[in-house]
Amino acid sequence: MLTSTDTVPLSGPLDAAALRRAARPLTVTVDEEARARVARGRRLFHALRHGPGGADRRIYGADTGFGALVGYAGRTDDADQCDNTLAHLGAGQGPDLAPEIVRAALLLRTRSLAQGLSGVSAEVVDRLAAMFATTFAPAVPRYGSVGASGDLIPLAYATQALRGRGHAYLDGDRMPAGEALTAAGLRPLVLDGRDALALVNGTSVTTAATALALDSVRAAHRSLTALSCLLTDLLGCDTGFLDADLLRAYGHPGAVDVGGRMRQALAGGAPSGTRPLQEPYSIRCAPQLLGAAEDALRHVDGVVAADLGGISDNPLFFPATGTDAGLGTGTEGAGEGKVVHGGNFFGQPAAFAADLLASVTAQLGNLAERQLDLLVDPARNGGLPPMLATEPGAQHGLQGVQLATTAFVAEIRRAATPAGMQSLPTNLHNQDVVPFGTQAALRAHDTAELLGLLCGSLALGLRQAAHVGARRPTAPRCAELLDALADAIPPVDPDRPLDSDVRTAARLLVRYARP
Repeated sequence: MLTSTDTVPLSGPLDAAALRRAARPLTVTVDEEARARVARGRRLFHALRHGPGGADRRIYGADTGFGALVGYAGRTDDADQCDNTLAHLGAGQGPDLAPEIVRAALLLRTRSLAQGLSGVSAEVVDRLAAMFATTFAPAVPRYGSVGASGDLIPLAYATQALRGRGHAYLDGDRMPAGEALTAAGLRPLVLDGRDALALVNGTSVTTAATALALDSVRAAHRSLTALSCLLTDLLGCDTGFLDADLLRAYGHPGAVDVGGRMRQALAGGAPSGTRPLQEPYSIRCAPQLLGAAEDALRHVDGVVAADLGGISDNPLFFPATGTDAGLGTGTEGAGEGKVVHGGNFFGQPAAFAADLLASVTAQLGNLAERQLDLLVDPARNGGLPPMLATEPGAQHGLQGVQLATTAFVAEIRRAATPAGMQSLPTNLHNQDVVPFGTQAALRAHDTAELLGLLCGSLALGLRQAAHVGARRPTAPRCAELLDALADAIPPVDPDRPLDSDVRTAARLLVRYARP
């Protein structure tokens, strides 16, 4: 049964929480204001195309070829022009994207179209909105987008599935899209050339994947902050490295804020007095590292918010405002408004943001792995047994988990090579610079999942440390976190496969660290 939290209006900007909820059935509402905007945009499109001067006015995608073939006439029949838009884009390859990414992308696309500047029919917005009340998700191959004229190829697969072509998922099962639509009680989309182009000519896959990745990395950042505090308390470290004056002198707002949160988490705790004067950097420099990550994530927050609230399409149709005199190149007007051809489908902001997000993910993952390494090392962990094994040799404790974390970090590092600066010309040099935002965003989404597993691995190690002899946390909030972990995960005694325990810990951390 749907609740009020499962309702998303198209009247304002979306956020990452709405995109994540789109993985499940939800109600997407199209209010009267949105309907009026869409109707106005559609009237303007028809006026510019068929009204006075329309015969001499070119509107990209309505009566032209696409991309490098824009100088040639398109098909004269509207239904044929829809096929002309989509058929040649069926060139993707590779495994299907996760359905939650596809549904999030389509929610973002629906919101963009509902702003009324794309000239689409009201039926397109209504049919898209109706889809979200079901579990329908188009099957979209991962590879094929350069993120320049929007996510053309992946969005073309999504659009074709909504027309009943290709494949789709329903209740998690992959099947022909026509069968999925029928089973979901949905009618196939009927589109003209303008509708079809507007559905594919945006950065919705890139933006959705970046937003979902950011949400996951933010959760991991909060988790790792809490785990760093629990590690500090379990080992009995002196907390002078969190001194407020010290961090203010550092001069970076993220470090000041993270340090404040860590002091709150460690409030009421008492150092053991047995630790070295200066802790390893993975403890002593945690507020500086986590603070730098916070500053970087705030930048990504701004980029994602702009993309979630913006309109990515080409061309756009603007109603008359009284300030349209002196229209420049690429702008053609009629009495009701103007059509503007430009590049609002260019995913460079998200590409740079996703690349930064990948760098943050790599360093946060490195911190989690190094903290776990410290915890399993008897030379640095305050005398706890090696690998936190209850009976070293007869048991091996966290040895397998520590090996796996090394592999996770290596995989994140390998994937963290920036994508947003690796432009390659394509499309007969029509797309002579491209941002590769889609690759950056999907890679950030992949590595964010690994970061969550690294946090789960560290949490499992901290839970095991308490079992094999670490002191009881003295700070109440740290003790609360340890108790939650202990309630969810039994001690590793004797050895057992720990893959599911790592996932359990990762899920618990997301809930615990939720603001």
